[in-house]
Amino acid sequence: MSDVVPMSRKGYDKIKAELANMEDVEMPKIAQRIALARSEGDLSENAEYHGQREAQAMLQAKINLLRDKLARASIVDRSTLPKDEVVFGVTVVVKDLDFGDKETFTLVGAGDEDYDNGKIQITSPLGQGLLGRKVGEKVEIQVPAGMMKFQVLEIRFDEE
Repeated sequence: MSDVVPMSRKGYDKIKAELANMEDVEMPKIAQRIALARSEGDLSENAEYHGQREAQAMLQAKINLLRDKLARASIVDRSTLPKDEVVFGVTVVVKDLDFGDKETFTLVGAGDEDYDNGKIQITSPLGQGLLGRKVGEKVEIQVPAGMMKFQVLEIRFDEE
């Protein structure tokens, strides 16, 4: 894992709220269900008890992951970034050189991603491949599905 997780203040606050909900609401609910299942007798054959213990372990793993992200978070100040290249927070319009269609991506940090609406993490292979590019540049990016070829058509800073 990388050392720093770039994110906006909004993304940071979203992850923090999600973590608080898991710790203060979800975990106590699971603990209550474990106690109830434990009171039903023999634990060796109690499927409800074992299911809740597994749910507790999975939730704890998610909590640990979010805590780690927050601990490594770096809030990005967009006002200090260059305006003529692909950086954190920009919306970039590219032309797919294999298919000829235009695609629009907004490079965001953890907590702000929304893949259905073109908001991709800056730490993703696609985000990393576009980082630092300028209008007119062509780029080949290796992604899990293969090689993608783009030309940068437009870079803009949309309002947060």
